[in-house]
Amino acid sequence: MESARVRLSEHARTWRVVVDEVCETTGSLIAYGHRGAVPVVLKVVKRPGDEWRSGEVASAFGATGVARVYECAGGALLLERLTPGRSLVEMVLRGRDGEATAILAGVIGAMSPETPSAGVATVEEWGRAFGWYAASGDRRIPRPLVADAHATYAALCESQASRRLLHGDLQHSNVLFDRARGWVAIDPKGVVGELEYELGALLRNPRQAPAVFTDPATVERRVRVLSTGLGVDRTRTLGWAFAQAVLSAIWCVQDRVDLAETDPSLALAEAIRPLLR
Repeated sequence: MESARVRLSEHARTWRVVVDEVCETTGSLIAYGHRGAVPVVLKVVKRPGDEWRSGEVASAFGATGVARVYECAGGALLLERLTPGRSLVEMVLRGRDGEATAILAGVIGAMSPETPSAGVATVEEWGRAFGWYAASGDRRIPRPLVADAHATYAALCESQASRRLLHGDLQHSNVLFDRARGWVAIDPKGVVGELEYELGALLRNPRQAPAVFTDPATVERRVRVLSTGLGVDRTRTLGWAFAQAVLSAIWCVQDRVDLAETDPSLALAEAIRPLLR
């Protein structure tokens, strides 16, 4: 496969983008520039993975609650530039977690996706990582916790009532403020499942404030705000959040990311566990 920089240059030429600045993350190149008089962002994913079809997924939301997509191709998308583009992380760090949670509920409630195209992952497919971990021989995550989370995840998968296209990583760093549009979601991964599944990511974030999101009182308050704002089921929301917190730690193992005994996701799982009894 051609390098991400070569692909970025090709897409910039094809989509008539004048690039002003390029930033690099672990998984992508992000170019800020203009197409004519319109400020744009050109994102190129470095390699196939769960963001490869993010342009297609974002387009399915029709710019309702999600950044507008002007062009997209496999591993690349051209979208509107949000200004000033600050995320909800800062709000939480300033002690305004309740306000941030209400904003997240509003963004999720505004999203109105089309029927997902064939090939978009399902929550059942994402859950296969539990089986992978059981067979891996890794023991950094307590086995009883994994077994509990796997059983909870499987039961919730089997009992879903209404399924739709979800963002898949709807959390504080992926919701930005724009002067014209307000708070808008970016970087959808795309997964098909019930609405309660969507809430697991925000309940284990922002990663910069683990003392906030692992506090049982915060969990209860957040779920109360989400239940009121979105009409979701409290028990199912907590169940998904518990199982996904363990699944998130498993993904770290899969991706060979360091996993500490005090991993915040596992701390959240332990905080939620008593609430499910």
